[in-house]
Amino acid sequence: MRLSHRGTLTLLAAGALAAVPAAPAGARIIEIGSATAPGAPSCPGNPCQAVSRTTGYQAKVGAKRQVMVAPTDGKIVAWTITLGSPGKSQVNYFNDNFGGAATAGITVLKPGKKLRHKVNGHSPLQRLQPYFGTTVQFPLDRTLTVRKGYLVALTVPSWAPALALGMDTGTLWRASRPTSACAAPGKQSAQLGLGNQVPYRCLYRTARLTYSVTMITTPKPPKQKG
Repeated sequence: MRLSHRGTLTLLAAGALAAVPAAPAGARIIEIGSATAPGAPSCPGNPCQAVSRTTGYQAKVGAKRQVMVAPTDGKIVAWTITLGSPGKSQVNYFNDNFGGAATAGITVLKPGKKLRHKVNGHSPLQRLQPYFGTTVQFPLDRTLTVRKGYLVALTVPSWAPALALGMDTGTLWRASRPTSACAAPGKQSAQLGLGNQVPYRCLYRTARLTYSVTMITTPKPPKQKG
């Protein structure tokens, strides 16, 4: 385990083959989505709300836009999620109503017109319950290529206690639900297939998805002399 740059205890996920690799010469390691403290997930409070059956990304945090946009080309090598600690009855409720045990992964989206984003890559799904109440980092066995301007979203086919509430009105996230299902959290809209392209028109205010991703930038070629 290590102490993260955000000052919270970060656990390297059990079973990971390796920790986050070092950056090669000329590259940088950056964290997408950690510009400001994410806030504590709502569970086990009242209400205990969770992200459910969708793919979503943070669009804005206060005055900061493009929170989950890659600033340059590179490779995603890990992702981190801060999880609430729902009680037994809350876990049973979510399991029974949202497709089983809590799982999540990350998805790389190629932006499209009118908020229609295309799945360009995704990580394996991870079971989350062993890490409830902690901040956990999942290194990737296979890195995900990301281009400048691409989005990195959180995909939750079941549910995840990874939603901080009570943020300011300028904090908002988008989900891959159709507009007719913005208020239907039980309807499946998680984007798990490469090439899937759907609109991300459901906008949720005053809430924050508590995840980030670690990226190694692509080194720039050396300048030619003379």
